Amino acid sequence: MNLEELKKLRQEKQKEHKKKKREYYLKKKQQEETKKKIEKRKVYDYNSDFSEENFNKKIKEIAKAQKKHVDDRHEIIKQKIKEYENIKKEYYENNKEHRLQYDKQYRERKKEDLKKYRREYYQKNKAQILQKQKERRSKLKEKENG
Repeated sequence: MNLEELKKLRQEKQKEHKKKKREYYLKKKQQEETKKKIEKRKVYDYNSDFSEENFNKKIKEIAKAQKKHVDDRHEIIKQKIKEYENIKKEYYENNKEHRLQYDKQYRERKKEDLKKYRREYYQKNKAQILQKQKERRSKLKEKENG
Protein backbone atom coordinates (compact mmCIF):
# COMPACT_ATOMS: atom_id res chain seq x y z
CA MET A 1 0.00 0.00 0.00
CA ASN A 2 1.24 3.37 -0.87
CA LEU A 3 0.57 6.69 0.76
CA GLU A 4 -2.30 7.70 -1.52
CA GLU A 5 -4.23 4.52 -0.82
CA LEU A 6 -3.76 4.97 2.90
CA LYS A 7 -5.06 8.54 2.69
CA LYS A 8 -8.15 7.39 0.76
CA LEU A 9 -8.81 4.59 3.21
CA ARG A 10 -8.47 7.01 6.15
CA GLN A 11 -10.86 9.49 4.55
CA GLU A 12 -13.43 6.79 3.88
CA LYS A 13 -13.27 5.60 7.48
CA GLN A 14 -13.66 9.16 8.73
CA LYS A 15 -16.72 9.63 6.50
CA GLU A 16 -18.22 6.41 7.80
CA HIS A 17 -17.54 7.44 11.37
CA LYS A 18 -19.09 10.89 10.85
CA LYS A 19 -22.13 9.29 9.19
CA LYS A 20 -22.61 6.88 12.14
CA LYS A 21 -22.16 9.70 14.62
CA ARG A 22 -24.68 11.89 12.82
CA GLU A 23 -27.22 9.04 12.66
CA TYR A 24 -26.74 8.37 16.37
CA TYR A 25 -27.34 12.00 17.34
CA LEU A 26 -30.32 12.33 15.02
CA LYS A 27 -31.81 9.16 16.52
CA LYS A 28 -31.29 10.49 20.06
CA LYS A 29 -32.81 13.83 19.13
CA GLN A 30 -35.82 12.13 17.63
CA GLN A 31 -36.29 9.99 20.73
CA GLU A 32 -36.20 13.07 22.96
CA GLU A 33 -38.74 14.85 20.80
CA THR A 34 -41.11 11.91 20.97
CA LYS A 35 -40.71 11.74 24.75
CA LYS A 36 -41.59 15.41 25.05
CA LYS A 37 -44.68 14.93 22.93
CA ILE A 38 -45.77 11.93 24.98
CA GLU A 39 -45.22 13.60 28.32
CA LYS A 40 -48.02 16.01 28.92
CA ARG A 41 -47.75 18.30 31.84
CA LYS A 42 -50.14 17.81 34.69
CA VAL A 43 -52.59 20.67 34.99
CA TYR A 44 -52.50 21.87 38.56
CA ASP A 45 -55.81 22.83 40.10
CA TYR A 46 -55.16 25.82 42.32
CA ASN A 47 -58.83 26.36 43.13
CA SER A 48 -59.01 23.12 45.07
CA ASP A 49 -55.80 23.86 47.02
CA PHE A 50 -56.78 27.40 47.89
CA SER A 51 -60.30 26.62 48.99
CA GLU A 52 -61.11 27.13 52.68
CA GLU A 53 -60.82 23.51 53.86
CA ASN A 54 -57.84 22.48 51.73
CA PHE A 55 -55.80 25.65 52.30
CA ASN A 56 -55.46 25.02 56.04
CA LYS A 57 -54.50 21.40 55.39
CA LYS A 58 -51.83 22.45 52.91
CA ILE A 59 -50.36 25.00 55.33
CA LYS A 60 -50.25 22.37 58.10
CA GLU A 61 -48.59 19.85 55.77
CA ILE A 62 -45.94 22.39 54.77
CA ALA A 63 -45.28 23.32 58.41
CA LYS A 64 -44.97 19.65 59.39
CA ALA A 65 -42.57 18.95 56.53
CA GLN A 66 -40.39 21.92 57.48
CA LYS A 67 -40.40 20.95 61.17
CA LYS A 68 -39.52 17.36 60.29
CA HIS A 69 -36.65 18.55 58.11
CA VAL A 70 -35.25 20.77 60.87
CA ASP A 71 -35.67 18.01 63.47
CA ASP A 72 -33.88 15.53 61.21
CA ARG A 73 -30.98 17.92 60.74
CA HIS A 74 -30.88 19.09 64.37
CA GLU A 75 -28.27 16.56 65.53
CA ILE A 76 -26.17 17.04 62.39
CA ILE A 77 -26.17 20.81 62.89
CA LYS A 78 -25.11 20.44 66.53
CA GLN A 79 -22.35 18.05 65.52
CA LYS A 80 -21.06 20.43 62.85
CA ILE A 81 -21.04 23.31 65.33
CA LYS A 82 -19.00 21.22 67.79
CA GLU A 83 -16.59 20.20 65.04
CA TYR A 84 -16.17 23.83 64.04
CA GLU A 85 -15.50 24.85 67.64
CA ASN A 86 -12.88 22.11 67.99
CA ILE A 87 -11.19 23.05 64.73
CA LYS A 88 -11.19 26.71 65.75
CA LYS A 89 -9.77 25.86 69.18
CA GLU A 90 -7.00 23.74 67.66
CA TYR A 91 -6.17 26.48 65.19
CA TYR A 92 -5.86 29.08 67.95
CA GLU A 93 -3.73 26.77 70.06
CA ASN A 94 -1.43 25.92 67.15
CA ASN A 95 -1.05 29.52 66.03
CA LYS A 96 -0.95 31.22 69.41
CA GLU A 97 2.56 32.66 69.03
CA HIS A 98 1.87 33.89 65.53
CA ARG A 99 -1.38 35.57 66.64
CA LEU A 100 0.29 37.24 69.63
CA GLN A 101 3.09 38.55 67.43
CA TYR A 102 0.59 39.84 64.87
CA ASP A 103 -1.52 41.49 67.57
CA LYS A 104 1.55 43.20 68.99
CA GLN A 105 2.53 44.53 65.56
CA TYR A 106 -1.04 45.64 64.93
CA ARG A 107 -1.22 47.54 68.21
CA GLU A 108 2.12 49.25 67.51
CA ARG A 109 0.98 50.21 64.02
CA LYS A 110 -2.31 51.57 65.35
CA LYS A 111 -0.51 53.46 68.10
CA GLU A 112 1.75 55.10 65.52
CA ASP A 113 -1.23 55.92 63.31
CA LEU A 114 -3.05 57.45 66.27
CA LYS A 115 -0.02 59.59 67.19
CA LYS A 116 0.26 60.75 63.60
CA TYR A 117 -3.46 61.58 63.46
CA ARG A 118 -3.29 63.53 66.73
CA ARG A 119 -0.26 65.47 65.50
CA GLU A 120 -2.03 66.40 62.26
CA TYR A 121 -5.25 67.28 64.10
CA TYR A 122 -3.37 69.50 66.53
CA GLN A 123 -1.56 71.25 63.67
CA LYS A 124 -4.84 71.91 61.86
CA ASN A 125 -6.76 73.13 64.90
CA LYS A 126 -3.94 74.64 66.92
CA ALA A 127 -5.52 78.08 67.23
CA GLN A 128 -8.90 76.73 68.33
CA ILE A 129 -7.36 74.33 70.84
CA LEU A 130 -5.21 77.04 72.39
CA GLN A 131 -8.21 79.37 72.60
CA LYS A 132 -10.26 76.70 74.44
CA GLN A 133 -7.37 76.01 76.82
CA LYS A 134 -7.08 79.72 77.68
CA GLU A 135 -10.81 79.92 78.35
CA ARG A 136 -10.70 76.89 80.66
CA ARG A 137 -7.73 78.28 82.56
CA SER A 138 -9.40 81.64 83.00
CA LYS A 139 -12.58 79.95 84.31
CA LEU A 140 -10.53 77.87 86.77
CA LYS A 141 -8.74 81.02 88.01
CA GLU A 142 -12.08 82.78 88.48
CA LYS A 143 -13.41 79.85 90.52
CA GLU A 144 -10.28 79.79 92.67
CA ASN A 145 -10.38 83.53 93.21
CA GLY A 146 -14.17 83.70 93.45
